[in-house]
Amino acid sequence: MNYNRRDFIRTAGAVSAGALILPQMGCGSGKSGAETAAEGAAATAETIAKPTLDKFGIQLYSVRDVIPADPKGTMKQLAGFGYKQFEGYEGPQGMFWGMSHTEFKAYMDEIGVNFISSHCNVTENFEEKCVQAAEIGMKHLIAPWIGPQKTMDDWKVVADKFNAWGETAKKAGIRFAYHNHGYTFEALEGQMPQDFLIENTDPAVVDFQMDIFWVVTPGADPIAYFEKYPGRWVSCHIKDREKDAPAGEGDASCIVGTGSIDYAKVLSAAKASGVKYYVVEQEKYANSTPMDSAKADAEYVSKLVFA
Repeated sequence: MNYNRRDFIRTAGAVSAGALILPQMGCGSGKSGAETAAEGAAATAETIAKPTLDKFGIQLYSVRDVIPADPKGTMKQLAGFGYKQFEGYEGPQGMFWGMSHTEFKAYMDEIGVNFISSHCNVTENFEEKCVQAAEIGMKHLIAPWIGPQKTMDDWKVVADKFNAWGETAKKAGIRFAYHNHGYTFEALEGQMPQDFLIENTDPAVVDFQMDIFWVVTPGADPIAYFEKYPGRWVSCHIKDREKDAPAGEGDASCIVGTGSIDYAKVLSAAKASGVKYYVVEQEKYANSTPMDSAKADAEYVSKLVFA
């Protein structure tokens, strides 16, 4: 992880403070003041550098090229990388990869993973999907794509649909959420569709998942949106963006920690806003493979300290 200058000064200051105080504690310990001070400084630095997240997840779409051939083996390997939560997607084998929802839950328990949510087609059999998801303890079913709309009146129709889907989910004992792409952060008729959706949906039944990459790509500020709408963002996608990617370029996903997004700061704002679930997603694998990328992402996030 790359530390910025402020992080260095903060850590160095804490270490210096430990060096000033701890020599007095060395009396009677059989150790010199310098030895005690060094140990105390190291302990202080270690405390400061303690990773922030004890649990984080991965969107299984990140390994879409390999998981269909061996769903169980792939998921077991991901669990071994340190992912304690999975978020699914609805592919040809369904949300539960050819298993019943209860069989899938049993396998999640076997490998020590919590299946927290899934992207799915909310326009087909949504009530049944909500019931099954609730029965195995999932928290959210998420609409992953709505598509750009031509007018703000069209976005009003979308907001009404969100409220209706939210009511359906609530009745089943689960929550509905919407996952953004860049088009909701592009102004239309003098308004920002993302703001309109948040302000015209019922927080009692509608949540939002921020894909941080897709906020940054069209030029918006994820920290500002976390601060503007606290309590509405229940989860986020941790997806980094290539440092040399042109403005607006969507095909620019990279291994987390190697790109341009300052995740220490962004996720600190996410936590303050009330985000509960932190989900890694990667869509591009330049000079890598899906599984190697997933492993590298987990290694970075597991050591990340929020700013």
